[in-house]
Amino acid sequence: MGEAAIEYTKVGNLKPNFVDVNAIVKVVSVGSPRTVVSRRSGREHRIAEALVGDETGSVVLTLRDEMTNMLGADEVIEIRGGYTTLYKGSLRLNVGRDGDIRKVDVEIANVNTKNNLSQITHIQIPWKSYETGPFRKKRRRGTSIKRRRRR
Repeated sequence: MGEAAIEYTKVGNLKPNFVDVNAIVKVVSVGSPRTVVSRRSGREHRIAEALVGDETGSVVLTLRDEMTNMLGADEVIEIRGGYTTLYKGSLRLNVGRDGDIRKVDVEIANVNTKNNLSQITHIQIPWKSYETGPFRKKRRRGTSIKRRRRR
């Protein structure tokens, strides 16, 4: 596929649970990396957070392992294969396993930090709060298979 076929999402349009997000954003600031232990594998990972955005808004980008040393303030980057999640009710932009971050020569003059999507609290409804699960239909009485066979 050529470069023209890629559709970029503006930061102001991001919502929770978006997948395959492609965006061009400017790095506003990068936090210092910290070490966390994975619950799944028990391995240590370096995690850092960067505030990134464009003229429509800004969001926190989670950086993992080698990406933590890759970015600096005022750099413009292209994110391919990203996704959004909620962390403690806060919207986060992440780069997937198959995703990629690279520096690009695009000018983004102003970043709208007043529309910081990560400062908006989203409410997550846990699966356990549903009575029977979110997609299960309740059975009507008298329509079970056993009762139909008896008739």
